[in-house]
Amino acid sequence: MKPKIVVLTGAGISAESGLQTFRGADGLWEGHQIMDVASLLGWNQNPQLVLNFYNERRKQLLRVAPNAAHHDLAKLEADYEVSIVTQNVDDLHERAGSKHVVHLHGELLKVRSAVNENLVYPWIKDLKVGDLAEDGTQLRPHIVWFGELVPLIEVAALEMQMADVLLIVGTSLQVYPAASLIQYVTPGIPIMYIDPFPATSAVSSQRNLRVFETPATLGVSLCDQRHSRSVLIAI
Repeated sequence: MKPKIVVLTGAGISAESGLQTFRGADGLWEGHQIMDVASLLGWNQNPQLVLNFYNERRKQLLRVAPNAAHHDLAKLEADYEVSIVTQNVDDLHERAGSKHVVHLHGELLKVRSAVNENLVYPWIKDLKVGDLAEDGTQLRPHIVWFGELVPLIEVAALEMQMADVLLIVGTSLQVYPAASLIQYVTPGIPIMYIDPFPATSAVSSQRNLRVFETPATLGVSLCDQRHSRSVLIAI
C-alpha cells in the first residue's frame, strides 16, 4: 500500500495563479467588506451585491490556470496516495489532475439552494436573482460563509488522522476550524510547512517539522524532486 500524503492548502497556492487572496491586511476582499459578501447577513441584506461579487470571482477563476505547485502535487499521486484538503474555493487542484480534493469552504463553480444545502449544481455562468433550485428557492453560491458550519470538517479530520506525511502549503493557519486540523495528525509524523510568511507559532508544538519559507511553487517543487523524496517518507 502506498504511503499517504495529506496536503492542506490555502490562498497562497492559488495567489501564484493570479487569484486574489481571501483578505488583505485592511480587512477588504476586492474592495468589499468581507462580511458584506461572505456572510449570511450580507446575503440577506443585499443578495444582488453578493451575486455580483461571486460572479466576478467566477469569471476571474475561469481566466487563470493551475500553477507549478498544483501540478507538482498532482504528480505525487504516481508514488503516493494523496489527499488534498483545501481552504480554497477554486478548482485549480482538480484541473491540475488531483483526484481526491476536499473543499472545506465550498466551490466557486457550484451553486446550491438557499434552503436545502444538498441541492447543489455545477455553474460557470453568472448567477442572477430569479435563478431557482428545483425546490423553488433562490440559488446562492456554494460557499461556506462566516458563521456557517463547515460540512466537510469531519471528513478532513479523518484524512489528517490517516496521514503518513502532512504538507501545509500557502496558508496562514489563522482561519478556524481549518487551522485546527493539524491537531488530528499522528504525533511525530513528518510535517512540511511551505509559505513565504509561515505562522510557525501555530505549529511550534509539532515534532518532525520542516519549514520552507518560500512561495508554493518553489517549496512544493523541492518536495517533489527525486532527490528529496526520501525526506517526504522519513517514517
